Amino acid sequence: MFEYDDTYFMQQALKEAVAAYEADEVPVGAVVVINNKIIARGHNQVELLNDSTAHAEILALTSAYNYLGAKYLPDATLYVTVEPCLMCCGALFWSKIGRVVFGTADEKNGYKHITKENWPFHPKTTLVTGILQDECASLMRSFFKSKR
Repeated sequence: MFEYDDTYFMQQALKEAVAAYEADEVPVGAVVVINNKIIARGHNQVELLNDSTAHAEILALTSAYNYLGAKYLPDATLYVTVEPCLMCCGALFWSKIGRVVFGTADEKNGYKHITKENWPFHPKTTLVTGILQDECASLMRSFFKSKR
């Protein structure tokens, strides 16, 4: 079986972010992966659903729970194009997800306080940052530039 890497799965999350961009949503995309397989996808749908909680991470987590019939994801990895916000960090904490991988930091709305002393995720969760950082940041910059 071919093993995909973090770059491949972040590219898939970027495809979700592009779908959000094309729908005039803040372009954040996410995928949930278990055993080298994408089991859930999500992108921001705040405007479409008129729901401030309809972030890519939340939608992808809900889809993953439904797919597995489980409320925890200790063997899963979430790939998300932008640093999770406080709300999404809380959801990820309760999911007990094994890994979180994000592309670019979010200076305005990201959690920003991710330190060893102020860890927002489950204690067993590992974090990887900066995967396709430039591509993820460029999509966000393009979106907000078009709004000015």
